[in-house]
Amino acid sequence: MKVAEAVGRALVDAGITQVFGVVGSGNFHLTNAMVAAGARFVAARHEGGAATMADAYARTSGTVAALSVHQGPGLTNAMTGLAEAAKSRTPLLVLAAEVTEPRSNFFVDQEALARAVGALPLRVTSAGDAVAEALTAVHRAVHERRTVLLNLPLPVQALDVPDGALDRAAPPPPRAAVEPTRADVTALTQALDRARRPVFVAGRGSRSPGARDAIEALADHHGALLATSAVANGLFHGNPWSLDVSGGFASPLTAELVRDSDLIVGWGCALNMWTMRHGQLIAPDATVAQIDDDPSALGAHRDVHLAVTGDVELTARRALETAGEPRRGRRTPDIAEAIAARVRWRDLAYDDTSTRDRIDPRTLSIALDDILPAERVVGVDSGNFMGHPSMYLSVPDENGFCFTQAFQSIGLGLATTIGAALARPDRLPVAALGDGGALMGAADLDTVRRLGLPLVAVVYNDDGYGAEVHHFGPDGHPLDTVEFPPTDIAAVARGYGFEAVTVRTRTDLKAVADWVAGPRSAPLLIDAKVVKDRGSWWLEEAFRGH
Repeated sequence: MKVAEAVGRALVDAGITQVFGVVGSGNFHLTNAMVAAGARFVAARHEGGAATMADAYARTSGTVAALSVHQGPGLTNAMTGLAEAAKSRTPLLVLAAEVTEPRSNFFVDQEALARAVGALPLRVTSAGDAVAEALTAVHRAVHERRTVLLNLPLPVQALDVPDGALDRAAPPPPRAAVEPTRADVTALTQALDRARRPVFVAGRGSRSPGARDAIEALADHHGALLATSAVANGLFHGNPWSLDVSGGFASPLTAELVRDSDLIVGWGCALNMWTMRHGQLIAPDATVAQIDDDPSALGAHRDVHLAVTGDVELTARRALETAGEPRRGRRTPDIAEAIAARVRWRDLAYDDTSTRDRIDPRTLSIALDDILPAERVVGVDSGNFMGHPSMYLSVPDENGFCFTQAFQSIGLGLATTIGAALARPDRLPVAALGDGGALMGAADLDTVRRLGLPLVAVVYNDDGYGAEVHHFGPDGHPLDTVEFPPTDIAAVARGYGFEAVTVRTRTDLKAVADWVAGPRSAPLLIDAKVVKDRGSWWLEEAFRGH
């Protein structure tokens, strides 16, 4: 058995059952070996899309996925998606063929590429060690929560492995939860006992049912309000004390209540410039606590008064075990009434700026929230529009929202939604895109159609790169480089086999309702011509962080 086949079979034995990629000569045998061993392979139309599909699948499913690419350009095409996955600490395995002869046209320093974006480079070095090195790559992806690049040199792939090479191939043991120290739990409990207006902000490290239940139980005991980072959007869906998302997407009431807190506890949450609006949501006299099982994450973005190294669920449960008498905290009738009436953006009055030719993105988003089934998984691209689907489209839980924004790249939204849709086939996938990102990722409209996904792609089309238009336009800068003639994106989608509708007014959305009520035998693209009269405050905050 050749190394390529042995590595492919060993990876499937180790639990890698979902693979995305684009197959060329260098990764042909490896990928086919994984398929033959039982893995599902999704052929994307571009490696960049394949990388983001794998990232989104891993985030939504909670399992490790793989990306398979050709040597050289296959890997460089995937780099933006890999950067996003690495920055988000997504456990992901990238399988790249490799040439090591510098005179080859395909040669590039693949190890340096991985390090440049924060991924961990490893290599299969010999026939005798190939299977063990592949299993090590899976182990490190799981236990270190890393994006791992496993390079497979072409000459090594063609060698014969020893007999019995696969005998020890098996999934790695689960990652052990980190137990907090007793002293840290006591300090956290004392901080909670002193607090009169506590708020809990849950992030990526809280995205599990067990962590959610533990945080909610502790919040109930201490009368704390609940919020999330954008990545954990939906975690507290349905909880009457949920403030929804904290940070740039926060409603005025959410921002007011977080800013009025005397204790902010970040649970698996970086409390970075996005979630805390560059610190503006932290009162000068507030105590800030952070819980994370990675000690390097504690205080990485701002000073904290109490840093607890521990698993989120375990720490919350230990703190509840040592808690004193229950407290009402902030759970008063007045705050309950305010949350019920004003925490959702769609419940706030606004001046609808729709015209006969273009629809207000808020009006569009509210209408879609009503039309589309509530059991959905929403993927959001980057751009001036991105706050509207994030703030106005509700999601049923933390697995209903996939937010690949750690690298702030546009063009990842469609691939994000494809990956999430494959992880949650029981839900309607909704891709929220700008016109720039939609056209960047258009090649994988073919992947949607080929997979038979009942996906809805919503394009907030303002004919340009809205973030730059609204950031530079008011100062009189020329905008020819960031504005484009109108594009009929609905016609583009029909070419790929989508049903499509152009929306200029609310009346045009009847076609969307008809599609929802129908057999949904083809995916749907909504080319929504949105008004472009104003920029978004959330992206002005982004420009401050550049």
